Amino acid sequence: MLTTDEKVKIFKALGNETRFRIFQNLFAAECVCPADNTKAEDDLIAQATCVSDIAAEFDFTLPTISRHLKEMKEANVIIMKKIKNKIYIEPNVAVVKQIDNCFTDLIKNYEQCATFYVGQTA
Repeated sequence: MLTTDEKVKIFKALGNETRFRIFQNLFAAECVCPADNTKAEDDLIAQATCVSDIAAEFDFTLPTISRHLKEMKEANVIIMKKIKNKIYIEPNVAVVKQIDNCFTDLIKNYEQCATFYVGQTA
């Protein structure tokens, strides 16, 4: 389970428009770039995106993309792996699911409180 500090770090990382757009693109199938001689069973590489492809997609320099990716990696929302001369990135799906659960819990709590208070005033 994510701590409050970890959640805040994630929201700060994805609160930047460029980083959020990069993050969204990591889920798009057309952004996947297979590594040389890899098979679909290679868990990270089968679904990963190359840093150079991200830079080209956003028309940014590699240092600019690297800075954004570093912050996302520190927030643990992406996984990075270097193979030969390429760096591959994919979303950290386990963390994304925990954030999803966080919002689901917030909504459940809100609805329970709303029902409780509406029920008392009626």
